[in-house]
Amino acid sequence: MSANELSGRAALVTGGSRGIGAAIARRLAANGASVALTYVNGEEQARAVVDGIKSGGGSAIAIKADNRDAAAIEKAVDDTVAAFGRLDILVNSAGIWRAAPLETMSLTDFDETMEVNLRAPFIASKAASAYMGEGGRIISIGSNLAERVTDANLTAYSTSKAALVGLTKALARDLGPRGITANVVHPGSTDTDMNPQGGPHAEHQRRKMATPRFGDANDIAGMVAWLAGPEGRFVTGAALTIDGGANA
Repeated sequence: MSANELSGRAALVTGGSRGIGAAIARRLAANGASVALTYVNGEEQARAVVDGIKSGGGSAIAIKADNRDAAAIEKAVDDTVAAFGRLDILVNSAGIWRAAPLETMSLTDFDETMEVNLRAPFIASKAASAYMGEGGRIISIGSNLAERVTDANLTAYSTSKAALVGLTKALARDLGPRGITANVVHPGSTDTDMNPQGGPHAEHQRRKMATPRFGDANDIAGMVAWLAGPEGRFVTGAALTIDGGANA
């Protein structure tokens, strides 16, 4: 993949201050894109990602935006366009995890999961697509647990990620005539601070995989970068799983 294949393009990565989102922001910048990333509480982490991109010769900004706040999401899109003059790539990476038995899952937790994992990508995609032209890309980060619910207590999370697939397919239909693609990437167990490969539940997860190791956030970023680049231009409405064979 060419290091400058995204040159002249601008991207917004929600939840880009850490983990998979940060890896995606860095990878898109390394491939030549100007990158805006959003954060909620991790201002220091967000600044570190931005500074790292700038020190490598790239262009990046950090925007504080809570994915539960529709106006903040829309403003983040507008701020990206104001900073870079355009918006070509949206990556809906921000997400939350709420796990509990059905009988104790609160309506508040369920609603918040839908707000962040499903409603926010809809809002961001609607706002971003208004600025996108031919070659625009909308890429959402789902979960392999959308396709196969391998454990209990995932009512809210798996529902939100499965619904994200439906949203993505609908976006592909609505935006395809304008030359804009929409896809979802389903990571499996990935080594991040939210789910470390040395954590208490890691071995349980590894036992499910055909390749019994956690993924690296850069593995996911590579898939996103491919979809965002010229070689991904004919892929739309797709759900691409990258989980070490856990769902095989």
